[in-house]
Amino acid sequence: MIQRKACRFRLYPTPGQRQLLVQYAGACRFIYNLALEQRRDWYRPGRKFSYASQCRELTALRQEYDWLKAVPAQALQQALKDLDHAYRNWWAGRAAAPRPRRRSGDQGFRFPDPSHLDIKRTGRRSGMLKLPKIGWIRFRGWRPLPGQIRNVTITGLADGWYAAVQCERDVDAPQVENRSAIGIDLGVAVFAAMSDGRHVAPANAGRKTLKAMKRAQRALARKRRGSINRRKAVRRVARLHRRIVNIRCDFLHKISTSIAKSHGMVVMEALQVGNMSASAKGSVSQPGRRVRQKAGLNRAILDQGWSRFKALLRYKLIDRGGELIEVRPAYTSQTCAACGVVDAGSRRSQAVFACTGCGHEDNADVNAARNILRLGLEQRRMDNALQPVEGHRPERPAEAGTTRRAA
Repeated sequence: MIQRKACRFRLYPTPGQRQLLVQYAGACRFIYNLALEQRRDWYRPGRKFSYASQCRELTALRQEYDWLKAVPAQALQQALKDLDHAYRNWWAGRAAAPRPRRRSGDQGFRFPDPSHLDIKRTGRRSGMLKLPKIGWIRFRGWRPLPGQIRNVTITGLADGWYAAVQCERDVDAPQVENRSAIGIDLGVAVFAAMSDGRHVAPANAGRKTLKAMKRAQRALARKRRGSINRRKAVRRVARLHRRIVNIRCDFLHKISTSIAKSHGMVVMEALQVGNMSASAKGSVSQPGRRVRQKAGLNRAILDQGWSRFKALLRYKLIDRGGELIEVRPAYTSQTCAACGVVDAGSRRSQAVFACTGCGHEDNADVNAARNILRLGLEQRRMDNALQPVEGHRPERPAEAGTTRRAA
């Protein structure tokens, strides 16, 4: 099977190379926003825009402006591909409508042609990456690439520039040595409670830096717009946000790797994080209740990174031949894992579960994790019991796209 992985390196460009990276990111952002404006504001019946039509106009635009011609054409074309992909996701209901890219946001662009890319090792933990029209850029954190280079994505963050090198290789289907199954109940007070009785304490990266973040944001609010001091304050806030992300990602990677190495099947709840963290503010006519308490709960929920943890755990299990199963979270915290009685009164407190039917007592989160595991095993058995219908070939939905009609 074909396996694709990406290795991320921190770049250390020279001042001249850093200026080129900023220039390329700005040009790709300009093309993306210009194409978005064209699709959004200049659409009319009989004239629809597509990736192919906008690529032809990009070629003419590069001939007219030298600062666009100085940027590799494939990076600009990739910006048009990203916009076309964003529109397809919007039409399919997978995402919201595309929005313009901002200069103040994270800067990024992609080189999709592997023939113009190269990488080499220069030391025990260092190397160099070759990019079109930029040359060799130093980086740290060398490790062997897991396959042939397919593309490179450059991203400018608050703490520097990074390169994500995507590789591709053909590997045999992995065989799982350990087929043990485990259920996981995600929470805020306890990040993960497992069906075998173990608990994982939360990292709470955002809460630990909340005081420093408030201080930095208050200082930013006092700065005059357009001033140099305001730019410094913006960078300080961005660095704090980046620090929170790094702490959270490190924590989630370590936990997900440990679980994927120990178990072949993991069962989790299909949590709707967006609905759980919705605001309770309400409207002017119907204001919400306990708004500040709900805001604190929302902040704590988003600080855990449940969605990212699930994504990391999924691909690490697949790499080892395992699987991740998601079940409905309804009543998992109110059901007794011993007798199956469902009663909200059994949940005595945040940590204590005492069944009103059989008297079974357990940690509330561990009891929920065992119910989650049971639901996952039942779902797995039902999936294995289903037999494919011979000759049934459902028609695949047509892909969303645009065509150019004659005016």
